[in-house]
Amino acid sequence: MTISTPSLPTRAEDVPAAFAERFNSGDAEAVRELYEERAAFVPDTGAAVHGSAEIAAANGPFLALGLPISVTPRHVHVAGEIALLVVDWEIGDGVVRSTATDVARRGADGFWRYVIDSPFGAAPRSTH
Repeated sequence: MTISTPSLPTRAEDVPAAFAERFNSGDAEAVRELYEERAAFVPDTGAAVHGSAEIAAANGPFLALGLPISVTPRHVHVAGEIALLVVDWEIGDGVVRSTATDVARRGADGFWRYVIDSPFGAAPRSTH
């Protein structure tokens, strides 16, 4: 049986749900496709990493938990081809949760991807 990768989002407000769907598939490559080539990922240390390999490494520990993520967008502000996303998220039943402050951009292909993914950007990391 072949599992198909969900399509990339065509609306800014769909970026968080697309991330959750891909994250919950456990497919690291599917998650990576949601980032622009030169995107930045800001882990809880606050030291941004750049590029596909480093972003995949930063997302790796979260994927390795093998727990689903749920996302609840608070705000989506769009200015032309750029969007600011403020999203509450939780992995598992509160194993890790925070509020992300992210920037996405619509590419020439019409799909939205992360330019800056700051999962802990709007709130301190919270664990049980």
